Amino acid sequence: MFSTVAVNGEVRRWEDLPLHDFAQGFFFGAGFFTTFRVDDGAPLFLARHLRRLTESLAAFPEAVRAPPSELLHVDAVRASLRRCLESDSALGSRFTGIGKLTASDGRLLLTFRPPAPDAERLQREGRAVDTVEANAYRHGEPLPNHKGLSYFRQFSLMQRLPLLANDAGHACELPTANLFMLLDGALVTPPLDAPCLPGIIRAVLLDAGHIDDMPVREDVIPLTRLSDARACVFTNSAVLATGVTKLLGRALPDSLSLAARIREHVLAMASREG
Repeated sequence: MFSTVAVNGEVRRWEDLPLHDFAQGFFFGAGFFTTFRVDDGAPLFLARHLRRLTESLAAFPEAVRAPPSELLHVDAVRASLRRCLESDSALGSRFTGIGKLTASDGRLLLTFRPPAPDAERLQREGRAVDTVEANAYRHGEPLPNHKGLSYFRQFSLMQRLPLLANDAGHACELPTANLFMLLDGALVTPPLDAPCLPGIIRAVLLDAGHIDDMPVREDVIPLTRLSDARACVFTNSAVLATGVTKLLGRALPDSLSLAARIREHVLAMASREG
């Protein structure tokens, strides 16, 4: 992580932050965060990220002390981000990497890190999903719908990257990523009550409704239907879309080209949204 950060819009150094200012989040995990991609100094889908963060804070007003609402506006965060980039030559105004907004203790903390070291390799080669974590969630459970609460439950599974399933035998998501499968000619993702995180890229694709001539929709995905998938990808804001080249031992060579189409589509939408 880079040393330059912002707290409530003020540029600071990470090593200078007093721990007691973040006691609620640090000691008790009482906070929410959102992670977004920054390309050439421009944050992607920032308004969507801030809307989701605001909704999570509103859902738990007694548990998390939210920062002042004016700090959660797009213009305020853009200005804070710009000040950070311009003040640190290690970042620079054309920074490309990952930004993170964390809300707790009445503060909004903005931090930066480089792109994942294996991001380009994953785009070229994809990744296998070899296992299912059965009964990882209860159908209709609301907590996995909030980034932060979902992260705590997924942390121990991130390296292994299993497919998370619910108590009804339905696919939900992957740790830190939403799941899309090409089934019956449509790109299908589990519904939010599966449950799964309302991921930003997931929402972008559902709002688009299609990629070229391929419909995009929510639907229940029983584990028994995994063998019918022609391709599979997982999505998140950091890497956009990654092809699952092998799903539970079955090769899915079309997943890489599907992931490339999705990335192209998402970047085009990001350009339009600003």
